Amino acid sequence: MKKYTCEPCGYVYDPEVGDPDNGIAPGTAFEDLPDDWVCPICGVGKEEFKEED
Repeated sequence: MKKYTCEPCGYVYDPEVGDPDNGIAPGTAFEDLPDDWVCPICGVGKEEFKEED
């Protein structure tokens, strides 16, 4: 699974870690995040994230 970086703040969503503080279990792919999930650092939506190479 690929990592995604928040363009405004640099937060990296790592699917192996998930976002447990916001109810996202480890192993959750970025594509499977809820549509209303936002960056836990700066609060922008998924559309502001870019896939890492």
